[in-house]
Amino acid sequence: MKLSRLSAQLIIFVLFTTAVVLLTAGCGQQDGTAAADGKAAAPQLTAIHSTYVKSPLNIPSILEKRHATFEDAFQTDGIQFTYSDLNAGPKQTEALAAGDIDICHALGGTSAILAAANGVNLKIVGIYSRAPEAFTLLTTDDSIQTIQDLKGKTIAGPRGTILHQLLLAALQKAGLNIDDVHFVSMDIPQTAAALASRKIDAGLLAGPAALKLQENGARTLTTGKGLLDATIVIAMRQDFLQNHPEAAKKFLSLHRQVVADYLADPAASYPDAAAETGLTPEQVAKMAPWYDFDPDIRPADLQDLEATQDFLIHTGMLDPAKKLDIPTLCTQL
Repeated sequence: MKLSRLSAQLIIFVLFTTAVVLLTAGCGQQDGTAAADGKAAAPQLTAIHSTYVKSPLNIPSILEKRHATFEDAFQTDGIQFTYSDLNAGPKQTEALAAGDIDICHALGGTSAILAAANGVNLKIVGIYSRAPEAFTLLTTDDSIQTIQDLKGKTIAGPRGTILHQLLLAALQKAGLNIDDVHFVSMDIPQTAAALASRKIDAGLLAGPAALKLQENGARTLTTGKGLLDATIVIAMRQDFLQNHPEAAKKFLSLHRQVVADYLADPAASYPDAAAETGLTPEQVAKMAPWYDFDPDIRPADLQDLEATQDFLIHTGMLDPAKKLDIPTLCTQL
């Protein structure tokens, strides 16, 4: 009798266990979210959203868009590639945080660091450009010949950017600081207009806006050369990078090829760049050598990003308690 009860209990246990296993397996097949190792499977990738930033003179991006480099390559994988015309760094990182874009393709190092420090899950996966000579401090006032002559003067430019960082570095080198001048925050078009109409004493400008003013008589007090590298980065949302590493690598591989093709014959790309920016091919030819588009993350890039973070802390835009480990923020694909 005791053996019989034990047998019955054993049979019930086996039946119950089998039912649970079958039910669990059935659920895994139904929702398609469980992988063989028990981890959640990544959602299928059907679309990639990237920013398109052509200014100051982002020749690789111009070529990539005009020749549908990414659209055609990803279409073969059944993936739709789209662009968003978000130029301002904070707008890019806001869209990244919201999941509206996957890739910030040309994002200022300042914006990348600020966003990451404030909780945006991004990774720097490459360098878009280094162009210290493309970032300038200009004046139309003949009485201003040196940086020291800026003491007490009104200077305009976009706050919290590489240009703002350039101003602080130039002032420091000249033995001045930001309190020695009157700094007004303006975007590049406003700064260019104010400088052209002599409403300000000096302006922080980059790319075509700077070149056009120089051609109209504005003088360069300094560029970023010797002061900073003006590092622009390629950043991706971390979950996109983790869930779709092959797509992320393919994007970088395609970009590398575009850069390589451009470097093999730069002049062939000048008409496309001119048409997209409103410059002449001759103006593009003058500016193009200022840019280093090598996507590899170099030790010097990490040092420049460290200096950028120090600048943000120094200006009060970044809480020192949120200071990032820059090498950890970066990953080379």
